[in-house]
Amino acid sequence: MKSIPIQDFLIRVNELWLKQWFLLTSGDYKSSHFNTMTVAWGYFGVLWNKPCATVFVRPTRFTYEFINRYDTFTLCSFNKSYKDDLSLLGALSGRDVDKIAQTRLSIIPSQKIPAPAFKEAELILECKKIYLDDLKPENFLDESIKKEYPKKDYHRMYFGEIVEIRGIDGYRASPKSYY
Repeated sequence: MKSIPIQDFLIRVNELWLKQWFLLTSGDYKSSHFNTMTVAWGYFGVLWNKPCATVFVRPTRFTYEFINRYDTFTLCSFNKSYKDDLSLLGALSGRDVDKIAQTRLSIIPSQKIPAPAFKEAELILECKKIYLDDLKPENFLDESIKKEYPKKDYHRMYFGEIVEIRGIDGYRASPKSYY
């Protein structure tokens, strides 16, 4: 994997979020205090003149404790051969089991932040939290959204400044792709 400057970062957003998914990991690699969860929705863009990733975590998830306590998180994407591992990591809770040990994945340190990443990832985004807010049901303009929250466990959204991108060549734009 190679470092990718933000101006050269090239992705198919819907393919990544809806089909490949990400592992969202927050905590501290050095102290071995972290948790990961599978996420299948979020956003990438620019906010306050910073490249950002936005993720959403329910308060019922174990990762919620980590992403609230620590200032950084990673988003790691994998090729499709790891889909079963990501499914398992989304289904099990780190409160109850060492779920990473039940996969083929290996934790590695990030380049610029304390939160860990995964050796097998083909894309790693290292993010520093810059803003958070809770989704408020009174602000849902589409009433059908409320059915997604039968337990009223509304997501908290976290905006992270992307401070490092590493990936395989497929995530790097060629000079010709700018035109």
